[in-house]
Amino acid sequence: MTSLVNILLVINSIIMIVLILLQSGASAGLSGAISGGAEQLFGKQKARGLDLVLHRGTIVTGVLFFVLAFLSGYIV
Repeated sequence: MTSLVNILLVINSIIMIVLILLQSGASAGLSGAISGGAEQLFGKQKARGLDLVLHRGTIVTGVLFFVLAFLSGYIV
């Protein structure tokens, strides 16, 4: 059981890394980092299409990562 959870954790980690790397950056440069963070915080920029799928997939794999990490620590 422990090895199954660890294998699923590794697979989930690889999928999460790929999903994060496929996402497009919000904006470039220092000015974009300052103003872009505020726009994203207050919801002015909505993800659509592929960005929405990648965003939701990242959330799902992130939650699954924490569940599998907890199970991995709990089983041992």
